[in-house]
Amino acid sequence: MNERIKLVVIVGPTAVGKTALSIELAKQIGGEIISGDAIQVYRGMDIGSAKITSEEMDGVPHHLIDILEPDEQYSAAQFKEMAVPLIEAIHARGHIPMIVGGTGLYIQSVLYDYQYQEEDAQESGRLLQQYEHYSNESLFAELCDRDPAASETIHPNNRQRILRALIFNRLHNQSITTQSKSQTIHAKYDTLLIGLTMPREVLYDRINRRVDMMMAQGLPDEVARLMAAGYSDARSMTAIGYKELMPYIRNDLSQQEAVEQLKQNSRRFAKRQLTWFRNQMSLDWYDMTAISMADMVDILTTKLKGESL
Repeated sequence: MNERIKLVVIVGPTAVGKTALSIELAKQIGGEIISGDAIQVYRGMDIGSAKITSEEMDGVPHHLIDILEPDEQYSAAQFKEMAVPLIEAIHARGHIPMIVGGTGLYIQSVLYDYQYQEEDAQESGRLLQQYEHYSNESLFAELCDRDPAASETIHPNNRQRILRALIFNRLHNQSITTQSKSQTIHAKYDTLLIGLTMPREVLYDRINRRVDMMMAQGLPDEVARLMAAGYSDARSMTAIGYKELMPYIRNDLSQQEAVEQLKQNSRRFAKRQLTWFRNQMSLDWYDMTAISMADMVDILTTKLKGESL
């Protein structure tokens, strides 16, 4: 029987502290980090994606960062296609692969045996915009009409899953329930699944301060450069941190209004991330305000030394 690959997965909402913990843990266990983020793959999208800097990496190898131009397609299927060989190569080097990020579907695609239908990111984005102003009730009513099988498995208030099912149906003219996924983590991985959290008011304060820091670091200039380079209509520019700043760059919104929208959207995104991870993945949760970084690293290092995770 082939040796199972030890794999560390660290997930959680934006601004919770995934980067800092992953670096400290990687230095202790000889880890290499695979970014499980949908935006940090894009060159030039640095400040708005809170992309890790070379200084912050502190010598820890990172993968799937700065590998695409902002107008190139990136999907969960592509992430899996690139991440799986990376995991095996890192393991072959005698290091421990670590997937770190907040894009849950991407990370889940590696852990479980999905069979993907390829999707056009631009068309997906166009369809998503059509539903932007739908209420949850209207979205669910359309799902019941288009994909009754999926509507039986999705809660009427789970907006993210409803949208996913609707867009899949419109792209492929079939039910998302036909997309095969196993119910257990792939047998070749011996996986430590970590979820990071903290009290909501603390997280929201961290998010607000992060946005202020991004503005001070030059986020408006970054967005203006991307727009000037012709990326305004790229799917990547619909990401939080970019879509809010474009109206400001065009003088359609004041800076204060843009910043408030960015803070609000970031807070809502963090809430959705937490809900998704709690509903879709079985994780060991850690409150980042209740335990020190050093103790956290010690706990995880001890777990990794066990015979099995």
